[in-house]
Amino acid sequence: MKSFILLAALTALVLFLGRAIGGQTGLMIAIVFAGAMNFVSYWWSDKIVLRSYNAQEATEADSPELYGIVRELAGRAQIPLPRVYLIPEETPNAFATGRNPQNAAVAATVGLIRMLDRRELAGVIGHELAHVMNRDTLIMTIAAALAGAIGYLAQMAMFFGGSSDDDDGPNPIAAIIGMLIAMIAAPMIQMAISRSREYLADEAGARLSNDPLALASALGKIESWSLQIPIHSGSPATAHLFIINPFSGGIASLFSTHPATEERVRRLEAMTR
Repeated sequence: MKSFILLAALTALVLFLGRAIGGQTGLMIAIVFAGAMNFVSYWWSDKIVLRSYNAQEATEADSPELYGIVRELAGRAQIPLPRVYLIPEETPNAFATGRNPQNAAVAATVGLIRMLDRRELAGVIGHELAHVMNRDTLIMTIAAALAGAIGYLAQMAMFFGGSSDDDDGPNPIAAIIGMLIAMIAAPMIQMAISRSREYLADEAGARLSNDPLALASALGKIESWSLQIPIHSGSPATAHLFIINPFSGGIASLFSTHPATEERVRRLEAMTR
């Protein structure tokens, strides 16, 4: 039900922007576009998101430590071994994607592998595999793909000015609306993803790795380094995929896509007691 409501809201935004850009003709085009995007997002949203971060599939020879951790924890979770990807970014972070456990992928930045020790890395991977176990990845990746489409349509609305009610000329109001949607659509979509999922993934991931304090330590390091080393690829529309929001500061700071790291750490520390 939550997935249906989110997808319906995203589809409605696509239709609204189509109407703003091209009137009735634009609305009909947007209907076709929305249907195609929902179909494409379900089947290929994981590939779209991975490509947006220039992620490259890794073998055990490429990253033996990461690959070994993923294999070990996937076995404990009793899920198929996910594909493993490396993101060429120095900021430490990671996310999971895929429409189901049979088609899941785990992506980690090279900075994450470099900056965390094995215990901390296992805690992060456990968190991401928990998202796979809980079937969070489908709605998260579809939301990211559709958010990108909404941002693109909003830019078109600003560029072309939109269509007036009688289709006689451009409507500046449509341009203003397009600009506003471009500013707030992606953060609102991120907020639509329940933050409680992060708490659940923290708990399940800590149990998988059997080391809550290691995950707590990793969260603190990732947040600290993310503020110092910005990510250069991707889009804020995908912030909710990551274990820690990599797009901190600016407008993005007005919308919280994750629970406060301090609270997440407190809960993990409470697990050890």
